[in-house]
Parts: sequence; structure tokens; C-alpha cells
Amino acid sequence: MVNPKRHDPWYRKAVLYQIYPLSWADSNGDGYGDLRGIIERLDYLNDGTAGSLGVGAIWLSPIYRSGLADWGYDIIDHCAIDPLFGTMADFDVLLREVHKRGMRLLLDYVPNHTSSKHSWFVEARKSRGNPKRDWYIWADPKPDGSMPNNWLSRFGGPMWTLDDATGQYYLHTFLADQPDLNWRNPEVRAAMLEVLRFWLRRGVDGFRTDAVTALIKDQALRNDPPNPDFDPATSLPSLANLRIYSNVQGGLGGLVGSFCDVLAEKEDTFLLSEAYLNISGLKELYGACERHPIHAPFNFNLITLDWSAEVYRQFIDEYEGSLGPNDWPNYVLGNHDKQRIATRRGQKRARLLAFLQMTLRGLPVVYAGEELGLENGVISTTNERDISLRKLQGPLLKRDVSRTPMPWSGGYNGGFSEGSPWLPLSPDYAMHNVELEERQPESMLALYRHLIHLRAACEPLADGAYRSIAGGNPDVFVFIREAPWGKCYVMLNFANTEQRISLREIGIWIAGTHLIEGDGQPHDQGEIRLKAYEGRLYELMRTLK
Repeated sequence: MVNPKRHDPWYRKAVLYQIYPLSWADSNGDGYGDLRGIIERLDYLNDGTAGSLGVGAIWLSPIYRSGLADWGYDIIDHCAIDPLFGTMADFDVLLREVHKRGMRLLLDYVPNHTSSKHSWFVEARKSRGNPKRDWYIWADPKPDGSMPNNWLSRFGGPMWTLDDATGQYYLHTFLADQPDLNWRNPEVRAAMLEVLRFWLRRGVDGFRTDAVTALIKDQALRNDPPNPDFDPATSLPSLANLRIYSNVQGGLGGLVGSFCDVLAEKEDTFLLSEAYLNISGLKELYGACERHPIHAPFNFNLITLDWSAEVYRQFIDEYEGSLGPNDWPNYVLGNHDKQRIATRRGQKRARLLAFLQMTLRGLPVVYAGEELGLENGVISTTNERDISLRKLQGPLLKRDVSRTPMPWSGGYNGGFSEGSPWLPLSPDYAMHNVELEERQPESMLALYRHLIHLRAACEPLADGAYRSIAGGNPDVFVFIREAPWGKCYVMLNFANTEQRISLREIGIWIAGTHLIEGDGQPHDQGEIRLKAYEGRLYELMRTLK
């Protein structure tokens, strides 16, 4: 039974799917994914039937005019489409086709920096007295000519580059090609908020905000203290110092709140913020949009938790307990900056985590290819494209491995492009591709499809409360999803051996990792045997819409 009086925002029911546009689908044979390619493949995501993935929203990594030093995150024009991806007319078609299929479209919002080729920065570096000078962060050299402080770029190397023409250093949290905007300048705030309005007027439904914790730095430019845990042999060079002063400072909540104020000008929008934070940090950032509870910081913690049923249970219990009544949780397993989940955890554990993600409360975020069990690409110095990052960080950080093209088939170039792909396909694409997995009833793709559609139809999964319970076995994570109109049990075996669990009431087995569609038979109180890395979903009441 479904409550007919409730009208929840779309993001409380949807699954969000991230597309890295360069690697999704190439329509013109130049080897780069583009907007037309996305349009041609939209039915895969949602065509209104159970044969599609069934996602409710799409997030696109940057498609704006860019210098491509950081593959889209160095923006030259926030309100123009890069020719590599197509035209604004193509974007309008994409948006219309997304909405026609009942989905929502979120764009990447990159507020911390621009490209060094952006017209604002071109003006700013003309002279110290230029009206745009204070739109960026500049500082004089020390008396000996050295850099203003010891801040390190997140990509390695110093956070300062000397502008020879004006004799001052400019600040860049990332590449030197990406100078940081000065968010203490009200003109910068007004201009960047107008970027949001431009795309909202165009019809988009929300944004993913890039690198929000970098927006406000210490105004006194104090040195960061050394990191006592830094190991030159195993740590990224960028982690040599603790980011006490070069990272988030007071005022971040107000900035994110101003983003929400703009989004609130249009009904039914949503904002997600990239912020790698612990639970207390997430809680604080949730509070940034109390006036308009349409915001959530990404919860990346499942990516790095130790593999243990108890560790996962404790984290999720604490996270859920920290949320306010209007805070909507989310769970992320990977993205375009992290190694793929199937490589990090292995295929069996990745399958169990997918089952966990799709049965928890909140917004699941799926990075393209995760639903196939796709693994890392093999990237060498001869075929990598993230060259600027390699020069600074060395072999410790390779983002290209998770950005390899989407394999639509096991054939030529995986069906991604008729030309030479900008990155090589992952070596496993012949085993993990859409065409093949659509024919396999127990594939990872089949599991994702079944769970996404079941989640949308089953009231406890879509909107029910979360509560973990003791199952008597430390290797098995058990929780309940409960709504006024139904109740579900989820049990997940984190061990690589068979485990047993006993529950007083169980219900009907409706889905599992090992048998996607459960047997539909009632299970009375008694012992359940879970195979290695097996997850099961039981429903006490039928609440399908």
C-alpha cells in the first residue's frame, strides 16, 4: 500500500547515475564521448520499462568550454558547451530527451577555480590595478623572492605560481592552469551565482558542486603544519602537510547556503557537494542549507571502510543517527577520481556492496560501469591522458584507470566509438559489457536493474526508516527498512565462508545477490544459511505499487 497523499521530491525516490561524458558514447567517431552519444544511449538508463536500468537522475561531469588541462575542470566559459562535446543545441535536445523519459539532469558546478585562459583571469593578470585582479588570490613573494607560504597543491607541487609580468604569485589548489577564485570578493560571488541561474533557466534540475572544501582559505596565509604520518615512500606528495590553513575555513556553510538560496528559486532542485569528510564534517555541511533542505554532501566513506560487517554497521548507524529530519543520506561506491569498486574490492565483494547500497535509505549514486562490474583500465605512460597529474604526483595516483570508455558490446572498441578511443578500454570489457550482460539473468547488470526497479516499487526500500539489528553473527550485517505500509529485512554476509543466522521473523525472500529474484516463499523463524558474500532481502508485507 502506498500513501496517496505524499508528494516527495524526486531525489528521495531516485538513483543518481554519473556519466563521465568523454567516456560514455562517441557519436561522430573522433574517439571522444559527446552529447549526441549520450542522447543515443538514454534508453539504456530509463525507457520506462523494466528492461532499462531504471535510474531517476543523471549527473554529467563538466561539458563546458575548457582548456582540457584537467579534462573539463579548467573552465574557460561556464555558460558555453565545449565543441568537443557538441553545441548548446545538442544540450537542449539532451535535456529535453532526459525529461521526456522522466529523469532529471544535474550538471557539475566548479566554483573554486577557472581556467587560466578564462577571460576573468586574462584580465586579472594584466596589472595589479586591473578591476578583475581581486577576483583571484594574489600574494607578494617573501623578501628572498620565495613563495608566500608552504601550501601544497592537491595535485602535488606548490600551490603558488609566479606571474612574471606583475611580480606576484597566484594561488591554485589544483593545477597552475586552474587559478583559484577569491570567494571573499562579493563580485565573484554574484558572478558565480549567476552561473547557477543561467543553467537553471535552461532547465537543469540541480548540480554537483566540485571541491567545496577548497573555497575558503586562511586570509593570513599561515603555513600548514607538517603531516606527522607522511611517508615519502607510500604517501602522495600533496599530503606532506596537514591542510589546516589551505583548506576549509569559517564561512563555507554560508557559501553553500547561498547556492541553495539560488536553487530554491526553482522548484524541485537538488544540490550535492563533493566533500571528503567524516561524519561530524558531513553533519556540519548538511546544516549549510537549513533554510532550503535541498542539499547533501557526498558520503564517500564506504569507499575506504575496513572490510567488516561490524565496521559497516557501526558507520551506517552513526551516519544515520547524525542526520536531521530533513537531511537525506546518500552512499557512493566510486567515481571518476577513484579506482573502480570491482578492482578495489573484487567482483564478489562489489556485488555485495551494490546490494547494500541499493537497500539502504537515501540516494544511491552509481558511477557508469559499476553496474557492469567493470574493472580498472590498464594505463601506461604511452596511453595515459592525465599527464599533468602524472608529472606532479608520479605513479601513486592514476585517475585514467576509472575513466576508460563504457563498453556497450564485446566487439570493435566495445561499441564506444568507430574511431580510436581517447583512452583504451578496460581489458575485461569482453566479459563486462552491456550487450553480454543483458543476456545473462544473473549478471551484475541484471542485479542492478532488478534492485533499482524493486527499490522504486517497494515502499519500505524507497522511503522506509533504517534500523540495524543484532543477528548473533559478527560476520553478518542485518538491518530493517520499515515504513507504515511495509517492512523488509536485509542480511549481508561479509565473510568468504558460509555463515548462519537466526531471526524470529523473516518473511518472504524476494531478492538476493546469488539469486536475483528470490524464491518468493515464506521463511518462518529458524536458521538461514548465507553463502560467502551473499546478501538477501526479505519482505514481511507486500507493498509493491
